[in-house]
Amino acid sequence: MIVVAGEALVDMVPVGDDELTPLAPKLGGGPYNVAVALGRLGVATGFLSRVSTDHFGEQLVKRLHASNVGTELLQRGPENTTLAVVGLAEDGSARYAFYVDGTADRLVEDPGPLPADAKAVSFGTLSLVLEPGASVYETVLRRESKRLLTALDPNIRAGLIHDPGAYRARFRSWLPDVGLLKLSVEDAQWLAEDDDVIEIARTWISQGPAAVVLTKGGDGLSVITATEQVDVPPVKVDVVDTIGAGDTVQGALLAWLHDHDALGAEKIRGLSTEEWTAALTYAGAAAAITCSRAGAEPPFASELTAALAG
Repeated sequence: MIVVAGEALVDMVPVGDDELTPLAPKLGGGPYNVAVALGRLGVATGFLSRVSTDHFGEQLVKRLHASNVGTELLQRGPENTTLAVVGLAEDGSARYAFYVDGTADRLVEDPGPLPADAKAVSFGTLSLVLEPGASVYETVLRRESKRLLTALDPNIRAGLIHDPGAYRARFRSWLPDVGLLKLSVEDAQWLAEDDDVIEIARTWISQGPAAVVLTKGGDGLSVITATEQVDVPPVKVDVVDTIGAGDTVQGALLAWLHDHDALGAEKIRGLSTEEWTAALTYAGAAAAITCSRAGAEPPFASELTAALAG
């Protein structure tokens, strides 16, 4: 099993082009999307979070079940669901305004050691910023890194980070406990305050991760390891929006590693150029499907298989 830890929320997505267009609720949250992607791709997945008992929370849980994600680690509470109001640029890229005060997901409690059958655990996004939940997830990360593959996608939302310097220092403190780091080029530049993302990635690898995977939007995907860099081109698609694209990459990448018995830092270090090319191609194709439809809608395994075959 792969455990995904972090927030679930509702994206309020524009449905028209007017300045004050109506907004439609779409279920999401970075870690939630990763869990949905994994479950839909046929990987045994558990979701660790705290989800509201309000209407949005009920729908979030219902979708987890429909996507084959286990909820044994899920905590529930009466607090409201976090809302993210989305604005879309002409190219479909998204910006966010968050409503997070007192919401359910940031009040998660430490579940103790993860189940014995867990092989990896993935973290990221708001859950590592908003206290008190951020400290809980940090505790889980450090504890579980001693026996599991730990994957991190920081998925920076700068508007919620009130002390960037402190967050950057905290991020660096996580690196010795991270086996796989995946992030966008923009996030890497923000975290390191430097535009040379390849050198940034190499520096981070020296501090812990077995590999750094970079998403580059229309320029495809790259992975940097201690010994090489592998690049794959983007999949051409008519973009509706990019909501959940990076989360789908994270989920699909973990699914590929699971399916190829590579859920471990040393196994990741041993992957060949051809294997990395296959893994990134798989993840990029999954993300392209998500970009082709509104909101974060990762593909099911049958959809991805058909896309790769076509």
